[in-house]
Amino acid sequence: MTDNRPGDRSASRRDNGRSIPTDRESPVGAPVIRGDESVTGTRAREAVQFDPDDPGSLADAAETVRQFAAGSTNDDHLYMLRGAAACAALVRGEGSYKAAAERAGGDATVSFIRKWARVHDLPRSVRKQVALGGIAPTAAKHIARVGGEARLLLAWATLDGELTVREVRSVASAVNDDVPIGQALADQGVTLGRFELTLTPDTYRNLRRRASIDDVEPGAIVSEALEQYFE
Repeated sequence: MTDNRPGDRSASRRDNGRSIPTDRESPVGAPVIRGDESVTGTRAREAVQFDPDDPGSLADAAETVRQFAAGSTNDDHLYMLRGAAACAALVRGEGSYKAAAERAGGDATVSFIRKWARVHDLPRSVRKQVALGGIAPTAAKHIARVGGEARLLLAWATLDGELTVREVRSVASAVNDDVPIGQALADQGVTLGRFELTLTPDTYRNLRRRASIDDVEPGAIVSEALEQYFE
């Protein structure tokens, strides 16, 4: 049987010898973000972990997926993350998307479970923005369709470019049709890597002074400094 279970991948990009994760690294079903009080406040106490290796927990996951597919979320982004976790755990426990859909029943189709399991498979930095409300869960579904570094670039461009869900879907489809992520974003009026940055007055003064003396754009100095910082 082909292994099509989410959550056990380790796709990443190598950058100057460093690994930049583009998929989830924590265990499937673990409420890493949902259980973080600094992100979800008191609702962290409501976080549910779904263990794909525990029959009782798997039954809870199936029920959660069934309710989730029926639309009983009221557009609650944290509940949607719980539903995504349940989808991922159910697929892992049952061994395939088809078996997971059969176990959940109701309106839970293979397509529905696959889309939301991929959301749970997004890296922590992206899922945190979903929990905070910066990225809509429905936009996250389309971000999750994109692989590799383009996945992260689309996530941050969604925030900085204030992309709508429809625009995110269009970019994701274009990238999957081999359009470079920069071009796909440009087609939606977003310049990759451009966002507003607030500096202290002293830093702003020094940056502008140095850029003028060196005859370069301030962004070039900021970019070079940050590249050294992240090395």
